[in-house]
Amino acid sequence: MAHLRSRRRLALAVPVVLSLTASLGFLPAAAQAAPYAESTAQAADAGTYAYLVNTRTDRHTIASVEKAIAANGGSVVVAYEKIGVIVAHSANPDFAAKIRKVRGVQSAGASRTSPVTAAGTTDEGAVQYLSKAEAAKAAASAATGQEPLEADQWDLRAIGADKASRIDPGSRKVTVGVIDTGVDDTHPDIAPNFSASQSANCVSGRADTTYGAWRPVDADHYHGTHVAGEIAAARNGIGVAGVAPGVKVASITVAQPDANSLFFPESVVCAFVFAADHGIEVTNNSYYVDPWLYNCMNDPDQRAIVDAVNRAQLYAQHKGTLNVASAGNSNDDLDSNALVDDSSPDDSTAVTRTVDPHECFDVPTQLPGVVTVSATGVTSAKSYYSSYGDGVIDVAGPGGDKYKAADTPSKDGRILSTLPNNQYGFLQGTSMASPHVAAVAALLKSTHPHATPAQLQALLKAQADNPGCPTAPYDGNGDGVVDATCVGGKRVNGFYGFGIVNALRAVK
Repeated sequence: MAHLRSRRRLALAVPVVLSLTASLGFLPAAAQAAPYAESTAQAADAGTYAYLVNTRTDRHTIASVEKAIAANGGSVVVAYEKIGVIVAHSANPDFAAKIRKVRGVQSAGASRTSPVTAAGTTDEGAVQYLSKAEAAKAAASAATGQEPLEADQWDLRAIGADKASRIDPGSRKVTVGVIDTGVDDTHPDIAPNFSASQSANCVSGRADTTYGAWRPVDADHYHGTHVAGEIAAARNGIGVAGVAPGVKVASITVAQPDANSLFFPESVVCAFVFAADHGIEVTNNSYYVDPWLYNCMNDPDQRAIVDAVNRAQLYAQHKGTLNVASAGNSNDDLDSNALVDDSSPDDSTAVTRTVDPHECFDVPTQLPGVVTVSATGVTSAKSYYSSYGDGVIDVAGPGGDKYKAADTPSKDGRILSTLPNNQYGFLQGTSMASPHVAAVAALLKSTHPHATPAQLQALLKAQADNPGCPTAPYDGNGDGVVDATCVGGKRVNGFYGFGIVNALRAVK
């Protein structure tokens, strides 16, 4: 599975966000094995590439551009008229250059650097399945009123989620959409809160709502199921509990069905639009959009990716959806002047390049209005892998840290949650931190049902607990080397943003 990717938000201050927005012309304001879904990715001939064509939103322009696409050897996969984004396929090597010259086209480019075949995440390291012995030990340690495996869920206690669920587990009128590798909705901890009517497979760029299409293609695509359990695993006396066990969770699958699980931009565009049009209040995004870790605005293909995904996520915000994303696992200072990207493009041959994160954007986490999340461990310190940055991180959440043992039956400092085929396992990463924040946002939305996405983000920051920058030099992995420098004060800083989210405060 592709590394669940590092995330950053339009880390910069408001002027940068506004200038980016203006320059691109963005939108105005059961105990059975899981029946895995078949891939819905469209088959394409060898040498056929996928493209994003971004236009004005009037129907005349879109119709005219669609004709131009056909005239230049392309075919339309889907047109999202409300945001002016057309997904097209073409084997014509000059397709993008010709389409950029068409009247009404504002940006256009290839969404990948390799041909379409019949994207990545931000967990750190391989999953560790919970053994029968570990499960028995946790169950024996469970206190009255706890789920059988809750004794191993230090993360719930760290943000008061165990106490919060006794006051308000969240409203069934609130749904969190997991944009990810698919969710095994047959898992007994997920099934009670799963919303099939708000789920789909967006891998091809067009939403497939066939029953079960949202499920992972195999057990190795476990990431989305783990995330879903962190958010809304039911308190039903079976296994684990979610941070918001009373809300609903939906699955919008965007990962390619192969071992790399890449998240291409046309799939993510589809996911944001689908979430918006199906009443999803919060989305969780524990990935970055492939194939570029950073999308630089001076490259026409990468610019088109930023444009298209931003149009889609702004459309979702406009429709009332708060988008939450992980900050990444590179332990990078996302407010630095230069970062080395040696992983892009990840669908062909990567090249090493130095980029300025103020001009080359990690999508979707750096897009305006997206909540950017860093990760913490059992001591509430920044996790050794978590990226950070003053003015970049909005809030933090438990993501786990293998170097910090937990005071639990397993002693595991990572995050325990659901896996396909009725299993459970430990993962760590900003991928795990983001769903904790998304779940707290869902609790806030339950308490404040009329809050807008901007108001929800403000509430997330207001209820957070900030431990402040560490007083000693930060050595995340204990090797005696200073790994990161925290900038800022007690109220806001580069490690935690406005602080670690607090579920108990959210429901009060």
